[in-house]
Amino acid sequence: MLKFIFTMMFMFFFLNKKMYWMVQNLIFLMFFIFMLNINSMNYFMNISYYFGVDLISYGLILLSFWICGLMLMASEKVYYSNNYTILFIFMILFLLLMLLLTFSSMSMFMFYLFFEASLIPTLFLILGWGYQPERLQAGIYLLFYTLFASLPLLVSIFYLLNTSNSLFFNLLTNNMNLDLLYLSMIFAFLVKMPMFLVHLWLPKAHVEAPVSGSMILAGVLLKLGGYGLLRVFSFLQISGMKFNYWWISISLIGGVLVSLICLRQTDMKALIAYSSVAHMGIVLSGLLTLTMWGLTGSYTLMIAHGLCSSGLFCLANISYERMGSRSLLINKGMLNFMPSLSLWWFLLCSGNMAAPPTLNLLGEISLMNSIVSWSWLTMISLSLLSFFSASYTLYLFAYSQHGKIYSGIQFFSVSKTREFLLLMLHWLPLNILILKSDFCMLWL
Repeated sequence: MLKFIFTMMFMFFFLNKKMYWMVQNLIFLMFFIFMLNINSMNYFMNISYYFGVDLISYGLILLSFWICGLMLMASEKVYYSNNYTILFIFMILFLLLMLLLTFSSMSMFMFYLFFEASLIPTLFLILGWGYQPERLQAGIYLLFYTLFASLPLLVSIFYLLNTSNSLFFNLLTNNMNLDLLYLSMIFAFLVKMPMFLVHLWLPKAHVEAPVSGSMILAGVLLKLGGYGLLRVFSFLQISGMKFNYWWISISLIGGVLVSLICLRQTDMKALIAYSSVAHMGIVLSGLLTLTMWGLTGSYTLMIAHGLCSSGLFCLANISYERMGSRSLLINKGMLNFMPSLSLWWFLLCSGNMAAPPTLNLLGEISLMNSIVSWSWLTMISLSLLSFFSASYTLYLFAYSQHGKIYSGIQFFSVSKTREFLLLMLHWLPLNILILKSDFCMLWL
């Protein structure tokens, strides 16, 4: 763990504009080095006093490395426009470091510290490299939603230290009476997921963020909530069995309502952002059933959604760079201009609606098993969710690729090799990881 932190610090000290591509290659190199360090044990390995990696955090750290490397690849415009390039690279590296430390923390307080610290570079990415003046409002929404929900968590952590004399995840036991602390311990993670009713910050942040901000938000930062819930329910199971039905009900009904909201969006980024809320509703419901199917399915879908949603945001940005707008009313008939890019729209939209052989399918089947076995009444919400998920994804694909071309286009440029490589690096892991589906079951 220390060697990765030292590598990051080395990159900080020698940072300059000419190192843009070198930093990107180093992030991918660290990904492959970390991947070779796998050990199929379900307890913490590489343990220092405060940091270690088990199989839950292992996959999410790999996802963080991968998405941060792709963020630099997608943000070539920042490099060529000379728009504070060094500061931009520094923000991505700092964010990667915070995510690495968050997922490898074994102490509850260290986890909270880095969990909150990851908010700072994300806020700077939105404020510094966002598109419209509304990015200030989006940044404030992001900041206050997260901080408002996190204060009760901090108080709960101090109470936990006072009663159990330890904050290490593997030393906190399940026999503590934490009913009074239950809501304050999980509320921060419900907002970060985000759960329906506390989700308003996400579409605003996505729409105003640059492509790199949208990628990291959809790819990794939403997964911090799921990861936190996986950790705290190791000692909140008794309280969870009493109260979880509230959040499962809200998430499933909210997922259907958000799917209906998706069907009336004209902004491509807003549609993809709202679809993230619907997918995270299924993840949250499955996770809160506290069954083996639910926990493994939620972990699988978190990884799959991170790759798929990030790829869709890249596609929306490619269209935005050509047309100067994200509106579906203007981005029509793209099949005529960029037929090769339409293939990637089709492949990633197929992943978003959980078509085989994507990892999304495996995750959604597991989650449906767990949720229906928890209560058969949930079949109504799940069937509507599945139907509308396919509906709004086909709506996005059909409206952007077919139809009459917008007559106001003055010039157009074809796709670049870098963009095809970027999309392929999202799509390949999404379809190849299903061959290693037993990996998600190992930690149980």
